[in-house]
Amino acid sequence: MPRYVILRHEKPPELHFDLMLERDGVLKTWSLAQPPELGVEIEAEALPDHRLAYLDYEGPISGDRGFVTRWDRGNYDIERESESEMIVRFAGEKLVGRAVLCHVSNSENSWRLSVGSES
Repeated sequence: MPRYVILRHEKPPELHFDLMLERDGVLKTWSLAQPPELGVEIEAEALPDHRLAYLDYEGPISGDRGFVTRWDRGNYDIERESESEMIVRFAGEKLVGRAVLCHVSNSENSWRLSVGSES
């Protein structure tokens, strides 16, 4: 199963969380304003792909871009995928269950993440 990680990314005064899904030798990445929470829809901004090293990395980011610590990690499966939606099942330390990443039509990089229950 492919892996995922959610990193808490601090660069004072800013704080966000990076959701990273292992795909095709890179990490598909979205920036979240808050950590995923059951039943809460969160805006997600698609970012450029990241290196696989971030699956295990915690520490400072080069170029004075802040500091990352792991918030969650685990494996995931894609249940369904289209250009506008991805339904995944997380099996992580914190996230367990189904989540939907849905593209928002007003911008190429705008998405929403909704985390459901284990069912």
